[in-house]
Amino acid sequence: MTDKDNTSKDNAGWNLNWPRAYGGPAIRADFRTEPEDFIVEELAAPQEGEGEHVYLQIRKRGANTGWVAQQLAELAGVRNQDVGFFGLKDRHAVTTQWFSVWLAQKPEPDWTAVNNDETTVVQHYRGARKLRRGEHSGNRFRIRLRNIQGDRDAADQILARMSAGVPNYFGEQRFGRDGGNLDLAAGIVAAEHAGERRRLPRKQKTFAMSAARSWLFNQVLSARVSTGNWQEVLPGEPEAFPSGPLWGRGRNAASDEQLTLENDAMSLWAGWQDWLEHCGLSQERRPLVLAPAAFQYVWQDEGQAPDLWLDFALPPGAFATAVLGELAELVNQSIGTIK
Repeated sequence: MTDKDNTSKDNAGWNLNWPRAYGGPAIRADFRTEPEDFIVEELAAPQEGEGEHVYLQIRKRGANTGWVAQQLAELAGVRNQDVGFFGLKDRHAVTTQWFSVWLAQKPEPDWTAVNNDETTVVQHYRGARKLRRGEHSGNRFRIRLRNIQGDRDAADQILARMSAGVPNYFGEQRFGRDGGNLDLAAGIVAAEHAGERRRLPRKQKTFAMSAARSWLFNQVLSARVSTGNWQEVLPGEPEAFPSGPLWGRGRNAASDEQLTLENDAMSLWAGWQDWLEHCGLSQERRPLVLAPAAFQYVWQDEGQAPDLWLDFALPPGAFATAVLGELAELVNQSIGTIK
């Protein structure tokens, strides 16, 4: 059986509807109807000081991170790689995030020149180093779900449990539109199995590697959720908390029962494991449990169907859709339906 024969992909595309821990979605809701329905703010600011970098806190609406970084590079007259940031943020949202621009000895431009209907410079100051992905302490989310249909009592029961933790799935964003990044990974693996080397732009290959790694992790986590032991430390667990593999070069640190479960969950994807090992990535571990911090929610009853506001904070690398997916089937007004 080849990777493409896996039943997790059928004629309709990749199945990203992972098992849920609390009985499945209790409600159906409109998601991202307006950018203001998905508000994200990075936690912690870079340290102010002296140096050749300028740190800019920017609020953006309907703009992606890469585009904003490019605008900053053009304004400052530097290369795109001289602009840093803590993480990519959603386009169909209102997000507040930090960027760094390495000016070296160049004069500092008037940063307000980037202000428009989509981006606003909130503040800026000097610092000593480039900002890199994942170095911030996390993100705070304020999310509005609209036009809710379904069992509100069941939703309240799930909401009461969510602050204790939800499965730490990689969200559908990691896999690309309709699983396109997974298609890239599958194509690369199939070509190498046939003795061919498929050349892709570096950015596309990075997306494919990240998606493949995340897919394998989600396979393990979904098996643990289905078994009901995703919050337990099993015999052979290499960490002090329940974890799963981020595949790469080196030996899997798990052993005993944990290792057997992980091998079984990834058994159909040996070709993907081999490819990731040869990509130079190293074995890492990721927590299976995601506990939203400062979790709060408020129902807003207006009209025939209520809305629901949720507020919580997540660490870097965690997905808000992993939290929302335990509660609701999301009808994403910006791209389609997420289940």
